[in-house]
Amino acid sequence: MNNNDTIRKTLIVAVSLCLVCSALISFSAVELRDLQEANKTLDKQSKILSAAGLLDDETDVTELFQSIEARIVNLETGEFDSEISLTEYEESAFSRNPATSIELTSENDIALLKRRENFQTVYLHYNVDSLNAVILPVRGYGLWGTMKGYLALEPDLKTIIGLEFFDHKETPGLGGEIDNPKWKSIWKGKEVYSDSGDILISVIKGSVDKSSTLAKYQVDGLSGATITSNGVTNLLSFWLGDMGYGPLIDRLKQSEVKDV
Repeated sequence: MNNNDTIRKTLIVAVSLCLVCSALISFSAVELRDLQEANKTLDKQSKILSAAGLLDDETDVTELFQSIEARIVNLETGEFDSEISLTEYEESAFSRNPATSIELTSENDIALLKRRENFQTVYLHYNVDSLNAVILPVRGYGLWGTMKGYLALEPDLKTIIGLEFFDHKETPGLGGEIDNPKWKSIWKGKEVYSDSGDILISVIKGSVDKSSTLAKYQVDGLSGATITSNGVTNLLSFWLGDMGYGPLIDRLKQSEVKDV
């Protein structure tokens, strides 16, 4: 009579089970990779459309996104760059590579990025041939990590259409309220630049005094989340300034967008 309780047979069963499970997991990961990438792309497109006020529950996201034109911009000059392929561009890789990024000093690194890529993908939406919205990727450090999102501006390049975050580690119920539709809605119509070109947009502590002359540049703070609120202010100040999209915005104000 065979003894099935030997150590050797127990090890064989355990190893076999591990191998089968590993094979199943590997197979699932490979098979689901395309689906995961597709979902990631769909979410990115949804956030861009939402920031620009274009998201429509009744229309397919992929179909809506066809109205968006993606362009690579050189952040140093503000000029569009046709030599870098949109499919080859990857933000994190460019920002880590010393050949395609710059190290930020403590003085100009208000968004706590450490390095800034020299190129970025921006998104343009047109009504026929007229520019309707410019959607700019933005990011900066909050309380627990980097907050990544999209800021959409009207054709005047100073009035906000919307601000959407798609990746962050902020505390649910506190800093995580940057995802709250009510808070996101108050960004619409706010202005980022003064008439002289100074960046004034900020998330303040408490509620905005609507009678103040600065009200159009201010957004209500997030209760109990001062560091997150300051982080949003800082990331916008960085990306709307000379180290970010400032050169691009200046060129767009002076030129036909498609010819910049």
